[in-house]
Amino acid sequence: MSTPTIATRLQRRFVLMASDAALVAALESALPEGWSMTHATALDDIGSFADILQHRFLLLALDDAAFDPLETVTTLRAELALNIPVLTLGGDREQRDAARLARADRFFERDEAVAVMRRFCEQYAW
Repeated sequence: MSTPTIATRLQRRFVLMASDAALVAALESALPEGWSMTHATALDDIGSFADILQHRFLLLALDDAAFDPLETVTTLRAELALNIPVLTLGGDREQRDAARLARADRFFERDEAVAVMRRFCEQYAW
């Protein structure tokens, strides 16, 4: 991505980090008008610090075996020092506790994904 501009910062978009094709399809089909979703399984897939910062929030499949969700949260918070909201989906109590310690923000069941995405798209629609 080139240097961020006001216009790119005002674009309504979020990141979904998950490898589950059904989850990706469900969220894509329910995207509110004017929003876009960046699908990735690694932060490097999204791009640089500035590229990640262009997104309003990140939905993270906490129980995904295709990547390490805890490492993702740790990288965002400790290495990149980004405060983008991290909303987790799924995971058991142990995974949620570990993500909480890594400073993930909110925790939801996987079957709530569409409702959570719509709610946060509405909240971050500025």
